[in-house]
Amino acid sequence: MSIEVPVKMKAAVVYGPKDMRVEEVDVPEINSREVLINVKYCGICGTDLHIRNGIYSSEYFPLIAGHEFTGEVVEVGNEVKNLKVGDRVTVDENIGCGVCYFCKHNQKLMCEKINQIGIHSNGAFAEYVKAPADLVFKLPENISHKDGTFIEPLTCIIHANERMNIQLGSSIAIIGAGPIGLIHLQIANLRGACPVIISEVNEHRLEVAQKLGADFVVDAKDKDLALEIRRITYNRGVDFVVEAAGNPLTYQQAMEIVRPGGEILAFGLCSAKDTFPLSPFKVTISELRISGSVAGSYATWLQAIALLSYHRFDPAPLISRVVSLDELPKTFEEIEKNQNLLKVLVAVSGD
Repeated sequence: MSIEVPVKMKAAVVYGPKDMRVEEVDVPEINSREVLINVKYCGICGTDLHIRNGIYSSEYFPLIAGHEFTGEVVEVGNEVKNLKVGDRVTVDENIGCGVCYFCKHNQKLMCEKINQIGIHSNGAFAEYVKAPADLVFKLPENISHKDGTFIEPLTCIIHANERMNIQLGSSIAIIGAGPIGLIHLQIANLRGACPVIISEVNEHRLEVAQKLGADFVVDAKDKDLALEIRRITYNRGVDFVVEAAGNPLTYQQAMEIVRPGGEILAFGLCSAKDTFPLSPFKVTISELRISGSVAGSYATWLQAIALLSYHRFDPAPLISRVVSLDELPKTFEEIEKNQNLLKVLVAVSGD
């Protein structure tokens, strides 16, 4: 089976801060261990917004962003044995060097030479993207290309939960009810956490959180989160806090609401220059644990695929809109202004 691949393709290229242009570029050429994928759908991530704004990855401009994607294999390198043309797939975007200390310890996210598709090299806001065959995962037939775009963010939350190791009946507060916070909410419910408390300033996002099973929602515009947490937890604080907003002020809030002996997961991405006050005395005396988590890799992809395939995770409530590749530049402008938008998907070559 063969598919004719064009020489040129349409792609959204970032040239500088807020300078994204949809234009014709060359289709990527693959090596013997890579595959070429016709992108069907790609989700818009907060990282993509940072890239488009020039906050992140500017040293790689011009760059095609996009890393939460699904597609169909259209070309296979001559050393690739596990994939064939026509396979429906998704891709772990994290490419480690494979030989350094971190890669040898299954920590390729720490690899100094890491190459992340859509972040360090051209990604999936394009009709075609290339990827190493060993990082490509086949999609089960019961996962649509649209739903499959949630596999990558789901791997991130699975990895974060592995680091926290939430036990049945553990209380958890999630700060931020964007798409990532809402996925954290669904996974916390799956792991048997209770109560699950979510804090947010946007009313629409709070409504979605309530529908997805949050035990308590706190409108942070009107209520003091620390007071609410103390009321709910009989003045103890919560066992776990997930900071999913990416704001130094909410990181400080996390320190206020975690119980002695509890854990804070740093998940929301701030700028490299952001800081917040931290009391080493409190960390020591209260035996607090603070951990960070950035992405998923390795087995988390198989776990995410299983959760979607067996309907343990429902992405539908998170999808606000589907747009075309041509609409992408103006969509980024709207995402910045409209907090009611949750996950926006780009139908690149999808139906």
